[in-house]
Amino acid sequence: MSWYRNTVWFVKGLREYTRGGYESASKHFNPADVEVDVAGRSFLITGANSGIGKATAKEIARRGGTVHLVCRNKERAEVAKEEIVTETGNQNIFLHIVDISNPKEIWKFAEKFRNEHKLNVLINNAGCMVNNRELTEDGLEKNFATNTLGTYIMTTALVPLLEKAADARVITVSSGGMLVQKLNISDLQSGNGPFDGTMVYAQNKRQQVVLTEQWAKAHRNIHFSVMHPGWADTPAVRSSMPDFYERMKNSLRTEAQGADTVLWLAVSAEATKLPSGLFFQDRQPVPTHLPLAYTHSPPEDEEKLMEMLEEFSQKFKSISPG
Repeated sequence: MSWYRNTVWFVKGLREYTRGGYESASKHFNPADVEVDVAGRSFLITGANSGIGKATAKEIARRGGTVHLVCRNKERAEVAKEEIVTETGNQNIFLHIVDISNPKEIWKFAEKFRNEHKLNVLINNAGCMVNNRELTEDGLEKNFATNTLGTYIMTTALVPLLEKAADARVITVSSGGMLVQKLNISDLQSGNGPFDGTMVYAQNKRQQVVLTEQWAKAHRNIHFSVMHPGWADTPAVRSSMPDFYERMKNSLRTEAQGADTVLWLAVSAEATKLPSGLFFQDRQPVPTHLPLAYTHSPPEDEEKLMEMLEEFSQKFKSISPG
């Protein structure tokens, strides 16, 4: 049934995920939802030096929020920070250099951050689509290490800090590509069979949806959400999906349009009136499965995913320096 899922997803994408889909959906947006002052609130955004992460950071900074940029590349991150400060006039922009594919680094960062800062909103935006199977220095497949395990560790390590905050939120930037994948816990690091980076990425994004649903059940004082930004013209899309980019470049959303729902979930009062754990597109909760796609997984598989990630997480925590 994979051909069916892929075809339905692509047709749905042509209709809803492009710039035209955003323009159609945005006619029903209430601009007042995001016209808010968030001075005094603290936001942490991973992968914030380009694309949707930077666009989100800029909009939060415009609204007075304290923004912590978590980035891998120091030089690019410093340029992004300077741009955000210059364009918004907000001086409360802080930079942290962390490789989200390195679990030991995440633990070290999170433990230090918990002691030095407060946090109201975590935005898990960092991600990658590596098209050939690569291993990190820890022997982890790179897509899994970044998109799934990195997101898991960053979130669980910062949950104790978020639980102390008023109106705490966690937003994870996923992808509609997850609609073509059923959760597969038997091969988390994609070591069996041929390697397809696009499908590995989509599987990671399905895992992020499951994580969000599980976290929402476990942590009632925090509002969790996961979202699809649509197909946006970002550096990551250009580098990871060049053929797709060439075919679709005239129809792709801007970075700001891709970031709109992230911003809405992060700052609006309307977002938290909806239940925790939902999947969003263009400020609306949407289904996490296509009709007749057979992508539902049994609850025990979802619980097992959490157990497996916790085992990975603790292994790297125990050898974290500092």
